[in-house]
This record gives sequence, structure tokens and C-alpha cells, in this order.
Amino acid sequence: MNKYLFSSLCLLAINSAHADDSAPSLMLPAANITAPQVDAEHIDLKTATSAGSRLNLNSLETPASVESLSGERIRARGDRSVQDAVTRTTGITNTATPGNGGSSYSARGFVGQGSVMQLYDGIRMYSGAGTVTFPVDDWSVERIDVLRGPASVLYGEGATGAVINVIPKKPFSGEIENHLRVGYGSYDSQQQALDSGGSLTDTLSYRLNLNHIQSNGWIDHGDSESTFISAALRWQARDDLAFTLSHDYGDQEPQNDFGVPLINGRYHKSLRDKNYNVRDAKLHYNDQWTRLNSEWQINDDLVASNELYYLKAQRRWQNAENHAWDQDRQTLMRSGYYSIKHQQEQVGDRQTFTLDHDLFGLESKTLVGADYNRIHFDLHSNAPYKDVVTGGTPIDMNHPDRGEFTSNSPYRDQFKTTTQQVSLFAENRTQLSEQLSLVTGVRRDIVHLDRDDLIEDTRSDRSLSANSWKVGLVYELTPDMSVYAQQATSVDGVAGLISLYPSEQGFDMARARQTEVGFKQMFWDQRGEWTLAAYHIVKKDLLTPDPNNPGNSLQVGQQSSNGLEASLDLQLPDRWQLQANAAFVRAEYDKFDDEGVSRKGNRPTDVPRRTANLWLSKTISDDLNAGAGVRYVDSRYADLANTVVLPSYTVVDATVSWKVLPKTTLGLRLNNLFNRQYAVSQYNGGQQWIMGEPRSFFVTADYTF
Repeated sequence: MNKYLFSSLCLLAINSAHADDSAPSLMLPAANITAPQVDAEHIDLKTATSAGSRLNLNSLETPASVESLSGERIRARGDRSVQDAVTRTTGITNTATPGNGGSSYSARGFVGQGSVMQLYDGIRMYSGAGTVTFPVDDWSVERIDVLRGPASVLYGEGATGAVINVIPKKPFSGEIENHLRVGYGSYDSQQQALDSGGSLTDTLSYRLNLNHIQSNGWIDHGDSESTFISAALRWQARDDLAFTLSHDYGDQEPQNDFGVPLINGRYHKSLRDKNYNVRDAKLHYNDQWTRLNSEWQINDDLVASNELYYLKAQRRWQNAENHAWDQDRQTLMRSGYYSIKHQQEQVGDRQTFTLDHDLFGLESKTLVGADYNRIHFDLHSNAPYKDVVTGGTPIDMNHPDRGEFTSNSPYRDQFKTTTQQVSLFAENRTQLSEQLSLVTGVRRDIVHLDRDDLIEDTRSDRSLSANSWKVGLVYELTPDMSVYAQQATSVDGVAGLISLYPSEQGFDMARARQTEVGFKQMFWDQRGEWTLAAYHIVKKDLLTPDPNNPGNSLQVGQQSSNGLEASLDLQLPDRWQLQANAAFVRAEYDKFDDEGVSRKGNRPTDVPRRTANLWLSKTISDDLNAGAGVRYVDSRYADLANTVVLPSYTVVDATVSWKVLPKTTLGLRLNNLFNRQYAVSQYNGGQQWIMGEPRSFFVTADYTF
């Protein structure tokens, strides 16, 4: 029990403030363990990745598409959030809206929180009502690892398109180092940040990151503010035993923007900066993650790891979300007065054992483990969302009267759920020969949901279970070149498991299977590397409306996708560097009916066929660096009928950094250099376009001591 007493005392030292509209949260010891990163700025195909396996394999050893970004590279490119950074990786695009927490992606033809899983240091918070709001901030990021394709065998339900693992900065041994940043830019944007870490004693080290950002925003009444804190304390109790206690806190009030309405089906540039929301609108997210990690090297061949964690999220919306053009009245109508609050708490623990051993005389490594999560989710809202004026209120599209939030539906408790999840999993890598290795994995998940309807005073419950597996072969052509083939499965809930409605509880989880082949190579004395992958995914048991019983659903839908992905990283002569990637996906519904109309052959919403990224940088001198990048996203459909199209876009960004003094660096980033007007995502069935930021600048000053 001594370690828990120690952890509690440490936690008191780093606990931070609580959300404005809630009582202080109870902080339990929680866990996640990763050793401090070494040479974190250099990542290549031989760097161990956290997303593709729990066996500490590098990309060349992993029979899957994995990609890593260092925090240093992210910040050098001027990416302002985790979302900006992730969408520079291969084939990942942004589908964020205020309704999904501003954090949602499309990958390999599959979209949203239920198909693209987000982890923080290997831990996930279960999506409540399709919403995830953490992590967002990239100041405290050590690295981001991305695994594309099904991964339920590693992380459970909700990982068909991709898994994104954000790894925070870790405590390190040595002298204390401090890094301060202040920044200022367009729209009165400001930043104050601190990164501090090092040894406190021979056995105790720490890391502390603070970041505060605020802006007036580029739309009318678009003020935003966010505060992020990441703190960790590592205790090396013995040479073979270490504990890390960490707490991460995020409080966000993002720019409250539900998009620009289409007028007669067309986008009007003059409306780009208009805000049609009400005066007393609310958009506020608060997340707190506390984790206790332990790692015990039992002997030379056996390692035990434990991760104990307590996660909490509170989210609040109060907005007039829909701004639609009335064709008959030739006026803009404001409706959708939604007042919603989420309260979510999750307690979990994961225990793993990793063993190096022989299997029938072959070199082998096996990991076995179990995890448990208990999640409480409460939803408060003014459902059934009856506006005071049926059909909405007319507003002037050029000079909107902001007005106040009004609804004929009372704001009240709707339902609460308790979800318990248990899983057993195992993973193995066996060296079949000097060049050929076999990587396998299995997982069994059991989930039980209890739901209390606080309006009808009724209760319902549902138990679900699923099996997942993967099998992959890797052939090492040379120490720097490998080819692989893999089959993997995944399961996704028909909706967020912890917030299933009674009408959704009767359905099993949707299931997907992927076949993938790929090639990876380092070349030119390891100054270059490239990857190529081809895949085919089929996902079955999608919910579709029942044409014979309006309001009911059938679990008969099917979706498939085929694609190619390629990436290139080059260190060129004269201190030039190039990173590029491109992806092509052909995604379609194989069987899907919408209001009695077959959508077979249609492309799913928010899925672009082609994406590409390029970043070119130059070290001009030891003190001066410059870089520029291009991001391309193909057109996407915003509706199942494939009639509403979001246009493709190409955006150019640029950065310059100058080390003016030994400890002081000035930086300049230019976003959307050519001031393109483009839609990042869509809302309200494509009738509202959420636009990208206009051309802007941001100047930073960094000081280390």
C-alpha cells in the first residue's frame, strides 16, 4: 500500500483547477506507463511505435500501416493542435464540428468517433453520444503514433479506420531544463506556455507543461480560450521498478462556429465571417485525466506493467445550431435550439505481462493482459428540442440579430448509464526464420450497459461481446527493407456504447475485416524512407432504416473500401528535407437503404477519394530554418444521396525560425498563405459549411534556461 500513499501525496501536489460549472472532481490514482523518450526528435522506420503493437515493435517489424510524428516536428511546422498535426499524416482528414467535440476524423473510408479511435498515452475515454474532446493541445506532445486499419484486437470496440495515440512529454533524468514561449498573432491571438522537467533527486524526476491560448477569432463574436496542464512525476523505486504519476487537465471554450449557411444551395464568400448563433451561446469542454503507471522488470525475460486511471469529462452546449435557407420564403431561418450537458467519469485498469521465450525452438515474444473499465455517463438536455417558433426564426443573413436562447422544451435530466467493460487479450511475435516473422493477436471483449431513463422512469440493460484477431507475416528482404501481408478484424458499436438508446440496444456490434499488403524501405544510407500499402476492408451489420416500419432500423447494411497509400521522407543535400504522402480510397455502400431508397454504390459522407500532404524545409544556417507545406483534400459528399458536395481544397502554410541568441529563438508561422476560402467540414446535412481559417500570422518567442 506504500506506493498508493506515495501516489496520493504526489497527486495533491499537481492537481489542478476544476470546471466552472461543476464541483471539484475526485482524483483517484490512475496510470499509464511509458519510459522517457530518447532522441525524440529523430523518428524513422526503426523507431518503436506504440500504436501498431504492444510488443515494442518498430515499423519495419509491424505488419500494418503505422506512422509517427515527433512533437518537435509538429511544433516546427506550426501546427496549432493535435488535429492539425494528425491530418498531415497519410490519408487522415478532419471531420470536426462543435457537435462531435471538435475532434473527429475520416480514415480509409470510415468516419467519426465510432470508427477512428483516439488514445492518450495508450488510454481511451469511451465516446459519449459521439463526442470526444481530449486531447487537442500539442504543446505537451512528445509524439503522435497513427495505426491505419482495423485495430480492435489491440484497443477494443471502435477502431476500424485508424487509431491515433498521442504520447505526452515524459519526465527525464538530468539537470532541470525550462522552456518558455510567448506568442501573438492575427485576431489578437495570444499564447503563454511553459515546459519544465528534470531530476529532483537521484530517484525522482518530473515534467510540467502549461499552455494558455486565447483569441478574438476570425468570425464575429468568435472569442476562444483554452488552458492545458500536463504534469508527471516519476519515481525509480529500484533499478527494476518504476512508478509514474501523471495528471492532465484541459479546459476549452472554442470558437463557437456552426458554419456558413448555403444560400439557394450556393456558398457566398461575403458570409464567411458571419456568426448566426445566439448571444448567450455556450460551448465549453473540461477534461481531467489522472494516471498511475508501474513497470516491474521481474527478470531478464519477464516484464509486468500496470495502468490505473481515472478520467472525467464535462461538456456543455447551448446554441441555435441550424441556420438554413428557406427556399419558399427566401430568407435565412435560425432553429435547432439545443441545450445539452455531458457528465462522464471512467475508472479503469490494465495489467499486462510481456515474456521473451522460445516457441518450439524459435525466438518468440508474447504479451498477455486484461483490462477493466467502469464508465458513468449522464446526459442533460432540453430534448425533444421544440423551438419556440416552429420551423425557426427569420434572421437577416447580412446583419443577424443575435437574440437569446429560447426553447419550448425544459432543460432536465434525460438518462444516465453505467457501462462495465472487461477484456482479455494476447499478442505474439515469433521469428520463423532469420527473415520471416509471424505477428498474431486475439482479444475477447465483454460489455454490459445499464441505462436509467429519468423521464420515463424506466430501466434497460444489454450485454454485448465480441472477438477480434489479427494475423500478419513480415519478410525482411534486407535489414532496411521489408514486405508484409496481414488480415485483421474490428468491431464498432452501432452508436456510442455508453450512450445507446433502448432502440439501439437490441443490435449487435458491426464487424469489419481487412486484408492489407505493404512494402517499407530505408535507403540512401538511411537518409530516405518510403512506404506503400494496399488494403481492402468490408464492414457488415450497419444499421439502416426499415422501409416497412418508419422509425425502426434493420442491421443489414454493408460498406467496403479499397485503397492505396504511400509516404516518402528524404534528407536531401544542402540540408533540405522533404516529407510527402498521398492516399486514394474507393469507399462505397454495398447495401444501405435510406428512407426506402437504396444507396448502393454511393460514397459515405465526409470521405474524400484523394488526399495528399507535402512539407519541404531548409536549414539555411545553424540559426535559421524555413519550411512550407501543402495540404490537399479532395471533394466530399455531405449527404447519403451524394447530392451535396463539399469542394476540394489546397492550402499552403509556411514557417520561419531564427535563433537570435544562444537561448532565444523567434518564430513566424503563416497559415493559409494564399487566403483560400475552403470548407473543412460540414454540419446540418451539408447545409452549413465549417470554413477554414483565413490567412493569418503568429509570432513566437522561445527562451530556454
